[in-house]
Amino acid sequence: MPPHSPEQIQGFIMEQLSSSPSSFNVATPQGLRVLVASSEAHPLIKTGGLADVAASLPTALRQLGCDARLILPAYPRAARQLREPKPVCELRMPGCRANVRILAGLHPDHDLPVYLVDAPESFAREGNPYTDLSGRDWGDNAERFLLFCRVIAVIAQGLPAMNWQPEVLHGNDWQTGLAPALLQDVPNRPATVFTIHNLAYQGLFDRATYERIGLPPALWSLSGLEFHQRLSFIKGGIVFSDRVNTVSPTYAAEVRTPRFGCGLDGLLRQIGGRFSGILNGIDYEVWNPDSDPLILQRYNREHFGLKVENKLDLQREFGLPRSEDAFVLGYIGRLVEQKGVDLILAILPELLRDPRVQLIVVAAGERLTEQAARHCCEISAPNSACLLVMTNAAHRIEAGATCF
Repeated sequence: MPPHSPEQIQGFIMEQLSSSPSSFNVATPQGLRVLVASSEAHPLIKTGGLADVAASLPTALRQLGCDARLILPAYPRAARQLREPKPVCELRMPGCRANVRILAGLHPDHDLPVYLVDAPESFAREGNPYTDLSGRDWGDNAERFLLFCRVIAVIAQGLPAMNWQPEVLHGNDWQTGLAPALLQDVPNRPATVFTIHNLAYQGLFDRATYERIGLPPALWSLSGLEFHQRLSFIKGGIVFSDRVNTVSPTYAAEVRTPRFGCGLDGLLRQIGGRFSGILNGIDYEVWNPDSDPLILQRYNREHFGLKVENKLDLQREFGLPRSEDAFVLGYIGRLVEQKGVDLILAILPELLRDPRVQLIVVAAGERLTEQAARHCCEISAPNSACLLVMTNAAHRIEAGATCF
């Protein structure tokens, strides 16, 4: 994937704001105030690629001269890593028994301002932001992320204690989808952009949940948040945002088809020119093997042979037979059918009959798929390793594996 180049970022801004109802001048991103809202951001908290984008995109925007800032829930891991944290205000929010604090600080790796929504009853939970230790969704996810969206909407309108109001609110995935809906009738609201990173995860809840959490009754309609008699967080982001995009032009075309649209293909076709695909980028400074501090041996295209040292180190770390000639397959990601993991598992027994082939799986996901992956690794021991947790091994696996 390409990096977040200045041209790409400027194109992102111009495309998203070209039809915005806001009155500010978008001829240049210089000084543009942007609030990026996400439920995760690397390294504060991460379960997937959303976290990488949520950290790197606002950083790249700031390099262009935008005043970009990031907001996410104050998970314990995130709060521990925030640099120079300080409380800036307290908010009384509907359905929340205690006041919600807003903590301001800096990203651990960049001079990126970060706001954390400090609501311990909702977010002070170790581990995965969305599921408990058994892998099941937290039972109060609707309440948790409605609270997050309410706070986003309040900050988007400007708080005197913060002395800052965004001109653009950029939401990401279903956990932020209700913020544009809550802002729909607010005067002088910011322009709203909503990015779909994975349409399969929609934030769906039953009608009883909708009534319990106190959303306006008028939003329960086919033109609002109702989706086949269920509340859809992601539909809120699609319907009520000024512009909607997804992570590549190809994916944008795919989700407009019944096969990949997860029931929302008709809506995405209906919104027409408001919807587009913009290719995700990566940070070449972070992922450059010639300067990566997280791998044993740095290398480049002129000294590609040095890569083998990372393979040997990877084999040592995961308890595999050390061999320069081994063909090492690496997989990092969620163990869910949507990622094609069923296709991987189907071919692995045949692949792993060859003793020269090795497998490293670092992932977590659906319980049955985890069990299948673990079983596959057990029967092919010692040529495979399966670690069913998300770790920081991505750099080492990509540097050491023959095939990713």
